Amino acid sequence: MPLVHDTETPVVLRLNRDLARTVKRGHPWIFADSLRDLPQSKSGSPAVLLDNRKGQPLAVGFYDPASPLAFRVCDSNGTATLDDRWAEKRLRAAFALRETLFDRTTTGYRMLNGEGDRTPGLVVDVYDSSAVIKLDGAGPRGFWNTAGIAAWLADARGLQQVYERVKERSGGGRILHGPEPTEPVRFLEHGLQFTADIVKGQKTGFFLDQRENRQAIRRLAKNRTVLNLFGYTGGFSIAAGRGFAKHVTTVDLAKPAIETSIEHWRLNELPSLAHEAIASDAFEFLDDATQNGRRWDMVVMDPPSFAPNQESIAKAMVAYRKMIRAGAAVTHKGGILAVASCSSHVDLPMFLRVCEEGLSEARCRGTMLGIHDQPADHPTPLVLPEFRYLKFVIMRVE
Repeated sequence: MPLVHDTETPVVLRLNRDLARTVKRGHPWIFADSLRDLPQSKSGSPAVLLDNRKGQPLAVGFYDPASPLAFRVCDSNGTATLDDRWAEKRLRAAFALRETLFDRTTTGYRMLNGEGDRTPGLVVDVYDSSAVIKLDGAGPRGFWNTAGIAAWLADARGLQQVYERVKERSGGGRILHGPEPTEPVRFLEHGLQFTADIVKGQKTGFFLDQRENRQAIRRLAKNRTVLNLFGYTGGFSIAAGRGFAKHVTTVDLAKPAIETSIEHWRLNELPSLAHEAIASDAFEFLDDATQNGRRWDMVVMDPPSFAPNQESIAKAMVAYRKMIRAGAAVTHKGGILAVASCSSHVDLPMFLRVCEEGLSEARCRGTMLGIHDQPADHPTPLVLPEFRYLKFVIMRVE
């Protein structure tokens, strides 16, 4: 079964500006306003990109005339053929990297990270013997053959179940290989036991990109009281618990996520009295905690994206500042405040500035203990900073 949809005569695209050096350095995106023309074609059509001067082949990829991101580079060799041989080479290279990263104590990881693995728009997350495929838009859907990729994954990796997510958190998807999912799948992360709802869970069922940041919290949690806000299914909570935290409080607005956090606590054989799970809005919880003088030795805040687009940056900065001020207010002096942002439109300097402003408004000062981002199984092109979306800042509050 093919890995890419049937090839056809490539669409010919030509740049209207000099981006040859950028493409040769590895930038995988060409936007519609950088092309001379937008010929009619179906989304995902193979395409060859010509430079703006002599019309020489610069790269091959696929084309989506309906998207602002009109061309995605698959290979910066303008004469390469985008066939199954090319695709399998990309898959095997991605797998070789993961084999160097994990042992048997971690069975949940990202196998393919789209442009970071030179498989544009294609994401595959593995949870033990199950995998989830996600495609980023109509272009990737028209180019990649997910049924063929699922069959290849099952054969090459011995996976028993491959599911394709179509719409985030809606339950929309289809089984591509193996039995239909009827319950969350179990997997390991640095020896910790978790489950992922691969049909309805956020992202592909779990926040795999925070794996090493959870380990950082685990190392710092010993003998501390810990508050985990926006806690989802308790990833940071379990890490803190296994790091010998004195007590952990998990807060998330979604009751099903809170119930799963309790199950994860039980799965890891942690003492039930050392965990409190609360279904509540995080900001309301913080307001109530402040009014009642509650404090924790460590506060972890991993909110959803506050800036889904460029236009929302100003409002996002206000929300981050408010959150950080409230988090600092419930952290004991000398305690630890860890704050995450998954908003790609808010870069690291902006996020560090808002951390400083939030602590200042709480009449605190912060000492930096660490700045972290996504792990090695979420690789990013060096020339594509917008792909490095995750920021995780750990501070001592003084």
